[in-house]
Amino acid sequence: MNHTKSRLIQGFTIAAITCLAIVTAVPSFASAAPKNINSNASVKNVIVLISDGWGYNHIEATNYYQYGKTGSQVYEKFPTKTGMSTYEVENDGNIYGYLTKLAWGDFDYVKTNATDSASAATAMSTGVKTRNGRIGVGPDGETLKHIIEYAEELGKATGVVTSVEFSHATPAGFVAHNITRNDYAGIANEMIYQSAVDVIMGCGAPDYDNNGDPQDPTSKEKYVGGATTWADITDDFNVTGADANGDGVADSWVVIRDRAGFQAMSEGDTATRVLGIPYVYTTLQQSRSGDGYSDPYVVPLIETVPTLEEMTRAALNILDNDKDGFFLMVEGGAVDWASHASQSGRMIEEQIDFNMTVEAVVDWVIKNSNWGETLVIVTGDHECGYLTGPNSDPGWEAVVNNGAGNLPGMEWHSGDHTNNIIPFFAKGDVARLFKSAADEKDIVRGKYIDNIEIGQTIIAALK
Repeated sequence: MNHTKSRLIQGFTIAAITCLAIVTAVPSFASAAPKNINSNASVKNVIVLISDGWGYNHIEATNYYQYGKTGSQVYEKFPTKTGMSTYEVENDGNIYGYLTKLAWGDFDYVKTNATDSASAATAMSTGVKTRNGRIGVGPDGETLKHIIEYAEELGKATGVVTSVEFSHATPAGFVAHNITRNDYAGIANEMIYQSAVDVIMGCGAPDYDNNGDPQDPTSKEKYVGGATTWADITDDFNVTGADANGDGVADSWVVIRDRAGFQAMSEGDTATRVLGIPYVYTTLQQSRSGDGYSDPYVVPLIETVPTLEEMTRAALNILDNDKDGFFLMVEGGAVDWASHASQSGRMIEEQIDFNMTVEAVVDWVIKNSNWGETLVIVTGDHECGYLTGPNSDPGWEAVVNNGAGNLPGMEWHSGDHTNNIIPFFAKGDVARLFKSAADEKDIVRGKYIDNIEIGQTIIAALK
């Protein structure tokens, strides 16, 4: 979008904003494909990258730190650029939606009715809105079908990669089915033993702490399925899961853990099914000790764990062996964690790691595929932290550019998620379908889609 125009609008007074034309979203609850989908559209490979917790200002703050200017990320140059609404189904069964007049007329409005990552991931993965906390199940507890399951039926390879625990809400929301996101052990076991997914990479190692140092794993195994599952995984770094290739025989996971293993997997021949659990507990970097409120990289990064980019390159090299194509979801999960804690420096670190990952994906498409057969989507699951420029509330001020390498002027207004419109970018022939589906309009961000239209559009286009 035009960033100059955006900053000017953000500086309007509440009175001025409320005088603008009012266009509100009409909430919908549906599992059918949106009316704008062209049934002739098809795609071989789909890569969805989710910066958990990002918003427009997260991108802008990171741009200023990285480059000293806006519009610098590769995804900001994608031909399809819209906003996206993210609201979920409330416990009383109503869908509150997103009301643009209230969002820009009342500073506190977006602090209510926000989705969580479980609901948001489920919506994007299945095309169906659900309640907060639910993984792959609808508002009444009904089992929903994930994009990954559709892709598997078509013979495609599938995978999920994350910078946080692999059983956490976003990766789980693309693979598992559970009434609660907090059943980490149950979710991990479903992913490992019951799903047909070919690649799972993420944190959760109970035998290493958040600094990448060894620790006693006892009672810390929940993120990897519990003590019995962890023993199965670490017995010989080879654990048998469900049938992944459709031949009726259970398939084993090859387990990789050290950074060199991830790096080596990014080129040449690979195993066909890989479970990657780095030597770190909850996040790749965000949860490391030291001053979490310092500027980016003042606290040295852990050198023994892979980056999200390295994990993603490995996943792509594994999945692209399938002649039928693949589906891959990649999550920069700790953007959300840093935003919950109002950690400006660590949020920027995590967003830069995500940005580099998107660059790696685009590089893979250029070298190994093309934009006719591959769709790349870059978005978030919700905004977190209510990030603005300084001196906001009751108005909205712009993030301040202090030059490349310097922390920008920024301000947090929540320790939780918000119902803000977030950015959506897409590239590939099928991406045009999202542009035509953006039939709602925010008075500041412009046209937008809803998160269920990601799942609906991809499912309709998978062939």
